[in-house]
Amino acid sequence: MSKHESATITIQEPNPTGSKAETKKVVTVIGSSRSADGLKRGLAIFDFILRLAALAAALGATISMGTSDQTLNFFTQFFQFRARFDDLPAFSFFVAANAVASGYLVLSLPFSIVSIVRPQITGVRLLLIILDTVAVALVSAGAGAAAAVVYLAHQGNTKMNWVAICQQFGSFCERVSGAVVASFIAVFLFILLVLISAVSLRKN
Repeated sequence: MSKHESATITIQEPNPTGSKAETKKVVTVIGSSRSADGLKRGLAIFDFILRLAALAAALGATISMGTSDQTLNFFTQFFQFRARFDDLPAFSFFVAANAVASGYLVLSLPFSIVSIVRPQITGVRLLLIILDTVAVALVSAGAGAAAAVVYLAHQGNTKMNWVAICQQFGSFCERVSGAVVASFIAVFLFILLVLISAVSLRKN
């Protein structure tokens, strides 16, 4: 329910008995608060813009990681040195998580438009905050798993005798690193979307 404002109007009426005394009739007029609806509409517009930005970040992360592939110039008859995203389960999960998030963001755009047109509707906003929270968890898990692998690719681990492969696969590491950064940007935007929905519901 939207907030309401009340105004009191006093009307003077002649006394039906014919005396000079007059009776006063008090009428209370209740109107909807335009300021509250305007605030929620502004939040809904900002929500729509953030969804477009999050879609660009998540889709960019998906494409960048999904097309990461590098083959070294030197190889033998039996061995070929090649790095692909699907060689590591963490990167495959990363692509799947960001692809699902991108698809969800596309489907959520019409609901965000409904919130702009009808800001007083709370059901749509409640649905979005639930799904946005799920998206935060999904994309965060994918970005965190991929970030751990990227760190090892850059730094290696001398105790485990894991070599830093980015010295050889520089192009591959640049693409996957950029994808991880874009995914974390999408996570941040999803968190902002959850906060906007929470504020909008709080105003009801």
